[in-house]
Amino acid sequence: MPEVAPGELTDPHTLVSGTVLELEVGPGRGGFMFERAAVDPEVGLIGLEVRRKWATIVDRRLAKAGLGARARVFAEDAKFAMRTLGPAGVFARAYLLFPDPWWKKRHEKRLVMGDTFLEEVARLLRPGGELFVETDVEERAEQYSTQIGASASFEPFGDEPGSPVLAENPYGARSTREHRAIADGLPVYRLRYRRK
Repeated sequence: MPEVAPGELTDPHTLVSGTVLELEVGPGRGGFMFERAAVDPEVGLIGLEVRRKWATIVDRRLAKAGLGARARVFAEDAKFAMRTLGPAGVFARAYLLFPDPWWKKRHEKRLVMGDTFLEEVARLLRPGGELFVETDVEERAEQYSTQIGASASFEPFGDEPGSPVLAENPYGARSTREHRAIADGLPVYRLRYRRK
């Protein structure tokens, strides 16, 4: 089972190759990682997936496809594992795609998006680095926009000045959920921010 070494600060350059490093939190079945690795051969991708089964399956599939040197998925809860990655400013981009399927009040503690997550993303992104968030739930898009907008570490980097909203996904890769949402005719809310 692929895991990041506990209790140690791990340089992502020791985990994957690539001149530009990117982090996906919650890659699920890995659709975005496969497409992103295929579209940009300079990128090294690290995925943090809390579901151990899917982290193991996707990491093995990436290796079998010949992408294991540049793309890895680790069985980790991002809220804790991000603290063990470093040095600061090591990632060019961080992706949070269709997160937080927790609707009940008692499940709020499970939400990925929050102050701790934003602090760690801000630490790990280089100045000018990008945070890209997608959801097909309008209320969550509004919630994320409010939370990220309240952070002093990020500025909106969307289609219009002062707005984080993007009409299209600019990374040449889509998650499995984004493909499904588009096929089902659901709206996809895309937010992009830049690290100050």
